[in-house]
Amino acid sequence: MTTPTTAPAAPSGGTAEGRAPKSPRPGGRPRDGRSRIRRHLPASPWLFAAPGLLVAGAFSLYPFLSTVANSFTDRRTLIPGRFVGLDNYREMLGDEMFWTGLRNSTLYVLGVVPALVVLPLLLALLVQKQIPGISFFRSAFYTPVVASIVVVGLIWVWLLDERGLVNAVLEAVGVGRVGFLSDQWLLLLSAMAVTVWKGLGYYMIIYLAALASVPRELHEAASVDGAGAVRRFLTVTLPAVRSTMVLVGALSSVAAFKVFSEVYLMAGPDGGPAGEDTTLVMLVQRTGTGLSGRVGYASAISVVVFVVTVALMLLVLRADRKEGA
Repeated sequence: MTTPTTAPAAPSGGTAEGRAPKSPRPGGRPRDGRSRIRRHLPASPWLFAAPGLLVAGAFSLYPFLSTVANSFTDRRTLIPGRFVGLDNYREMLGDEMFWTGLRNSTLYVLGVVPALVVLPLLLALLVQKQIPGISFFRSAFYTPVVASIVVVGLIWVWLLDERGLVNAVLEAVGVGRVGFLSDQWLLLLSAMAVTVWKGLGYYMIIYLAALASVPRELHEAASVDGAGAVRRFLTVTLPAVRSTMVLVGALSSVAAFKVFSEVYLMAGPDGGPAGEDTTLVMLVQRTGTGLSGRVGYASAISVVVFVVTVALMLLVLRADRKEGA
């Protein structure tokens, strides 16, 4: 009886049938489905960005383009309107209230921006030291930022009213009552003070982040050379935070030119005495709202506000580029 022989073992590295294994793809990359997905879906990054782009397009890009288109029409709130070309812009040049709003918005920038560039930096220098209880002061300075602008505005109206706390103190010391909310220029200055007070904490946080990145060795070297606190501030701190100051200047310029809430709450919807404290954004709100609102004319003013804010940012960046050259 013949003993059955066993099948020879497959050679090492081969298959049971003796075939050589498949050679790997060039470059050593395995053949799997990832390369096919990458090849067949070149737009996959756009799919991840699509939700954000849709939100930005629906709530930013489309309203902007619609505003530009409406600025060339005589559209009203309930009437589609027709194309009128540059008539809204011509009317704007002859509108005394437009020039009043442009003047007040420009004055607001000139009064608010320097304070919001310098004062938060000084405040950040005061609270940057790690001493017991400093967290309390940081929180206290930041509290106005998180407070509602409506609440803040009403509080300051109650304080500065003819029968408010500030006038009561002034009358008690013999100064007499001051028309903070009835005088044209005092009202505008009071609104500027509220804007500065509310923005101090926000820009202080930005400066604190910038000051934390200043190398301590620079201050120590300046101290060894005999530099005092003021000289170290001028020669070490200011150059290190210059780019942050430009950022704060650009942000505060745009916000100041588009101011609405502070002046509206303190001056009322009419813009103070005879509307002399009206800003451009208040004029947009007053002209373009209501059942008979002139949407086309308000859109033209909005386009001017957009152009001026972009010009302000470009001027700040250009000035920074010249100083850095």
